[in-house]
Amino acid sequence: MDAVVLEQAKMDSVRVFSGSAHVGLAKEICDSIGVPLLPSVTRHFSNDCLYVHLGVSVREKEVFIIQPLSPPVNDHLMELLMMVDTARHASARRIHAVIPYYAYARSDKKDEPRISVTGRLVADLLRTAGASHVITMTLHSPQVHGFFTMPVDHLTSQSVFINHFRKRDLGNTVVVSPDIGHAKRAAKLARALNVPLAAANKERLTDEQVAVSAIIGDVRGKDVIIHDDEVATAGTLIKVIEVLLRKGIGRLTVACTHGVFSGPAIDRLRAIPEIEEIVTTNTVPMPAEKLLPNMTVLSVASIFGEAIRCNILGRSVGKLFAFWLDEQHNAQRPANISSL
Repeated sequence: MDAVVLEQAKMDSVRVFSGSAHVGLAKEICDSIGVPLLPSVTRHFSNDCLYVHLGVSVREKEVFIIQPLSPPVNDHLMELLMMVDTARHASARRIHAVIPYYAYARSDKKDEPRISVTGRLVADLLRTAGASHVITMTLHSPQVHGFFTMPVDHLTSQSVFINHFRKRDLGNTVVVSPDIGHAKRAAKLARALNVPLAAANKERLTDEQVAVSAIIGDVRGKDVIIHDDEVATAGTLIKVIEVLLRKGIGRLTVACTHGVFSGPAIDRLRAIPEIEEIVTTNTVPMPAEKLLPNMTVLSVASIFGEAIRCNILGRSVGKLFAFWLDEQHNAQRPANISSL
């Protein structure tokens, strides 16, 4: 059989559905690979229980269900589990849970008595529901990948940030990680942009309170890109910005993959006129009331689309992975902390 015909036959076996969390992203992903987004129904019964229905047959098909765990997180999680379970009982060949934002990744360790490691619990629930495979992006910590007993494609959004920031003059720029413990992603961005790296020395006091004692690296007079995986209440971000502003930095940019911006985050960011640009992605939906004038939302649809295509055609997804070694930028060479 001709290779093109064989590839088309494989793509014809794909069935893509979206939960209610982010239909816009699901449509973009489908458009990027030339497949239709198929109909489904989600509604609540009068007692608040969910009803889920997939609109077409999935028997012996490759089923992809797209659903970020954005607020309301638990409703969207339950909807995803029910859609996966529905596809399993409808005799799908394989069921791929596409979760652009895995909210419970922040619950990744037992750091106090009598609590749940919920990141692991949700992974177990997905397996029980019938997920064969998970595609996600920028988990809060690498160990969360190991919570899953099924294959996981842990993708990175780095390429869209690189393309965005390379349009700038980066001659006086430094990338800042808001947390030394999570500096690896910021270091990869710094290497790719060929700029120095700095990091904040942060201590978390409560869920919403942190203390930032110092910035490790030379930032005085520099244009700064603060790069993080997620911004929720922006508590950490605000503390880091306060320290940076006292050091006399130049242009200030905030960049994050998951722009959750919960609670007081938008009001906090709006109150800092020194922020020139906030750059995030569309892993979670961005309602109009959260779109600040200085905010840029980059699409990751093509990254997820390529991951879906590679899975169907049996191709490597490696270079889309969050911790893939980037030979072009010599990933074995550590990014320089600019003051060391």
